[in-house]
Amino acid sequence: MNDKVFNVLFLCTGNSARSILAEAILNRVGAGRFRAYSAGSHPKGEVHPFALQLLKQLNHDTSFARSKSWDEFAAPGAPEMNFVFTVCDNAAAEACPVWPGQPMTAHWGVPDPAAVEGTDAEKHLAFADAYRMLNNRISIFVSLPISSLDRLALQKRLDEIGRNLPKAG
Repeated sequence: MNDKVFNVLFLCTGNSARSILAEAILNRVGAGRFRAYSAGSHPKGEVHPFALQLLKQLNHDTSFARSKSWDEFAAPGAPEMNFVFTVCDNAAAEACPVWPGQPMTAHWGVPDPAAVEGTDAEKHLAFADAYRMLNNRISIFVSLPISSLDRLALQKRLDEIGRNLPKAG
């Protein structure tokens, strides 16, 4: 039995919504096998209140939630990442830091719920949709037989996870 714990970093531009949701989801569904982190290329400095509210409603611990720069994870002494996933299109197009250990990467773009305009109900629905999409992708990811796949096969599966799921509600 493989007791390795895989470190996973979810990246977005602001690190206030999608990457925070992904971090919470993976730390719950991947407990014991995965350790999730999140960061942003241009962090907003605070977590979106609707993201925190949704996580609390779904009984996630939110004590981890803070908006932080991806520079924290490229610095000496930072946890070495096994996987780095971008969850927004802006972060996917940006030049990322060089991650120690050459982690596997993939783009799992999800529409930005923080950018939705309209009523609070419409905004809450956008956050719930983002959560559902991320939860679906992460559930598929944690079920992969990671230790039995070679690097190319695993990369193919990671890319498929980002491409093959519907992007909207």
